[in-house]
This record gives sequence, C-alpha cells and structure tokens, in this order.
Amino acid sequence: MGDHNSSQASYIHLVHHLIEECIVFNMGKEECMDALFKHANIKPIITSTGVKKWLIWAVWKELEKENKEFFEAYERRREEIPTEKETARIIQDLLSRTTI
Repeated sequence: MGDHNSSQASYIHLVHHLIEECIVFNMGKEECMDALFKHANIKPIITSTGVKKWLIWAVWKELEKENKEFFEAYERRREEIPTEKETARIIQDLLSRTTI
C-alpha cells in the first residue's frame, strides 16, 4: 500500500511539474491538457465508479485554488496576448504593406 501511495504522489508531482512547464509556455488549461495527453502520455484515470477523470484538470484546479491571485493575473495576461491566428494576420498585413 505504501508503494502505491508513493508512486501516486510521484505521479501527481510529475503532473504538477508539467503543468508549471505549460504555464511557462503561456498555455491555458485546455491547451495544457491536450499537450500533456499527446506528448507526455498523461491519460485520464478511471475512478472506482467508472468515471473518467482528468488528473491534469484536477491538479490545475488545485493550483488555481492555492494561487488564486497568480492565476487571475495569468489569465488576464493571456487575454492580452494575440492568438497565433491574430499574429499571422498582423504579419500578413505588414508584409502586404512592405515593398521589397
């Protein structure tokens, strides 16, 4: 039982660390979940009642609860950053106005 709890705690710590890495790259919760699912093989866990639960989501929510001011500022900052599509449009506009 102790080994199981230890490995579970290690796994949660890994997910926590990977979420922090996502934050460094300015990813939102959904982007982070997608990236960790695809690239870090973090899969949903099945509860004893058979319900799929995303550990990533649960850890992210706990981090939000523990660091409310940080996440509020983080979300505001993310809203101010142009999306990839907006950035591409801005670059295209600049290129179309530039004569070579």
